[in-house]
Amino acid sequence: MTTTDMTSRQVGAGAGPSEAETVPPRKGTVRRRLRQRPAAVTSAVVLLVLALLALGAPLLAALEGQDPTTYHDDLIDSARGGVPLGSYGGISADHWLGVEPGTGRDLFARLLYGARVSLLIALGATAVQVLIGVVVGLAAGLGNRLADQVISRFTEVLTALPMLVIAVSLTAIVPADFPRPLLLVLVLGLLGWFGMSRIVRARTLALRKLDHVAAARLGGSGPLRVARRELLPSLAAPVITYATVLVPGNIVAEASLSFLGIGVRPPTASWGQMLSTATTWFRADPVYVLLPAGFLLVAVLAFTVLGDAVRTALDPRERSRLRVGTRAGRKRRKGGTDRSAGATRERHEKRQEDENRGNREKEAVV
Repeated sequence: MTTTDMTSRQVGAGAGPSEAETVPPRKGTVRRRLRQRPAAVTSAVVLLVLALLALGAPLLAALEGQDPTTYHDDLIDSARGGVPLGSYGGISADHWLGVEPGTGRDLFARLLYGARVSLLIALGATAVQVLIGVVVGLAAGLGNRLADQVISRFTEVLTALPMLVIAVSLTAIVPADFPRPLLLVLVLGLLGWFGMSRIVRARTLALRKLDHVAAARLGGSGPLRVARRELLPSLAAPVITYATVLVPGNIVAEASLSFLGIGVRPPTASWGQMLSTATTWFRADPVYVLLPAGFLLVAVLAFTVLGDAVRTALDPRERSRLRVGTRAGRKRRKGGTDRSAGATRERHEKRQEDENRGNREKEAVV
């Protein structure tokens, strides 16, 4: 079972929601809960910085005076197979993070443009997965028994297929002139919506039993109106929660496909494509390996931590977990520990009193 499947079961698990649980939390409340968690704030700041770097890639590259596609043959040592001249991969005032081995292209500019491509592919694929998953899940949850069975069995069959093999096959047979970032968005989106559809279907089946949804259906509202006005507001929390889990998975999937050589192709830069060419240089130029791998690790970790925080903030049954790692949480845990120790001591004293009373009764009988 993959991490995504486990998360989808956690998000969609539990008994049917009550009327109070279907009311979406207010934005101010969610923001306050997120601010109470330092890890969530740090992750949000890191992602904001990465987004600004990706959006400002042309400006920052122009500020450095470089671009991601120009070759600099004079900055590599052809006698050593293309290793950059100078220390730490050729870092200098003109090339802030050095140059790429074998080509001499500026590494700082390629990392910025690679962040653009990797993040856009991940977010685009997540949007496709959310759209398809919500539509299919609502169709299964609001349809009759036959429609639900057909859609559910179809989804289960697709879930059992080896998606990596299918993705490799699809990206390999598409013509070379087709835009690779768009192709990756479509492939990852069309092959990754199954968990979202299961979550939406499970929540829809529980929500349709509530009074306001049943009243809307009995009042003559069609499935589209019921879904738009009665269900989607209550489905926002699990959908957003699971979407935050899909983003880091899509970042890793894009990097994996590019690493295999069937994703983003040169001269377009992405973190996965840079890692695919860095495998032959990890001994001669370890900086070229560490930089894209570090950016990839930081992005995935930040999205994962923020997604967990968002899940905790939006799910009413998980509110207490927001205080883990905070001063209020430590006080609450300390108070809970003290109460637990006091209760244990009281039970022990009561047991001791019962034993003493029994001993006195036995002595009186004798």
